[in-house]
Amino acid sequence: MNFVEELKWRGMVHSTMPGTEEQLSREMTTAYVGIDPTADSLHIGHLVSIMLLKHLQAAGHKPIALVGGATGMIGDPSMKSAERNLLDEATLNHNVACIKAQLEKFLNFNSDAPNAALLVNNYDWMKNYSFINFIRDIGKHITVNYMMAKDSVKKRLSQESREGMSFTEFSYQLMQGYDFLYLNEHYNCKLQLGGSDQWGNITTGAELIRRTSGGEVFGLVCPLITKADGGKFGKTEKGNIWLDANKTSPYQFYQFWLNTSDVDAERYIKIFTMLSIDEINTLISEQAQDPAARPLQKRLADELTTMVHGSEALTAAVEASQILFGKGSTETLRKMDEQTFLSVFDGVPTYEISKQELQSGINISDLLTTKAAVFPSKSELRRNIAGLQINKQKASTPDDTIDASALLNQKYILVQKGKKNFYILIAQ
Repeated sequence: MNFVEELKWRGMVHSTMPGTEEQLSREMTTAYVGIDPTADSLHIGHLVSIMLLKHLQAAGHKPIALVGGATGMIGDPSMKSAERNLLDEATLNHNVACIKAQLEKFLNFNSDAPNAALLVNNYDWMKNYSFINFIRDIGKHITVNYMMAKDSVKKRLSQESREGMSFTEFSYQLMQGYDFLYLNEHYNCKLQLGGSDQWGNITTGAELIRRTSGGEVFGLVCPLITKADGGKFGKTEKGNIWLDANKTSPYQFYQFWLNTSDVDAERYIKIFTMLSIDEINTLISEQAQDPAARPLQKRLADELTTMVHGSEALTAAVEASQILFGKGSTETLRKMDEQTFLSVFDGVPTYEISKQELQSGINISDLLTTKAAVFPSKSELRRNIAGLQINKQKASTPDDTIDASALLNQKYILVQKGKKNFYILIAQ
């Protein structure tokens, strides 16, 4: 597989340094992507860079995932309007460990093949590097004029804010440049990959290598991903879409991809999956013939959920999705964990009921009128009994008794009126 050609048809190439494609065709090439551990989970904004490494390894080259324990203490000014809060070492170490576990879902670190992936942490080579030695060995090779010319610096300095940019943040590109130099010297790394906002940092690293060892290295960056409507990719009203199931449930993760627009789905399926051009073109054709069936969105959601959370989580997410469309069952509800249950029925009206009273049982008529005003009156309930379901089971008469054995996750009862009206009873 030609790595650059593969990325081009997927829309994943923004800029490359001259000679990059020739280097990749000449030999197995080691390349790296840097990730700052500012949180204890990656989010889908990181997926583009991770997919670059995944495609690189699939093309027979060697990927290095650099987790920036040192640079994460500084904060990259690229595309940022304000300086980040600095994290302490214990927090960073925790974040690094969590991110490493997530990266192993995408890259093969345990293979005996020469292109097995590597995980490195720049804190390992920066922690004992004194400030004096760093500015003598590294700082003297890159002029302030060169650093000031970078877009990431110019944009921050041109802002009206009086805060400007601290020296700490200004030094970030020099530290990232040194990462490239270190990996070049110790791992023969000749290529750095990243988003287009990293171009300035990547070229600084290449220039540092040229001025110190005279070596030639390369860079390739992909476009920053946006939504067709101009909105920010990966953001919802509730914030980032995380890869950690405790931060974003597999159901929410699945729903994010399932709900993308047709235009975005056609772009995203090329960028975020390993499907071939023939498979994707077939899906695009099917989408054009029957847009309502949403084959692009469904396959995109299936592929990403399986890759990040596994096939069992995908099955659970699909089953949870079907609950809202009348295809779920009581068994499906009982298998659903609390986080997924609450995600599925987010925004549904809720009523609190007494868990103690439920122990001895309450008939449906009293439960849904007196204890919880799902129906305004008992006569209204009787008229609509045919369309009433408790935990996806049809209620036969208003006198049926509901007790604590009906509780889902020992806390909830799902009430459904008709096809689309849901209510949650919360037993306290």
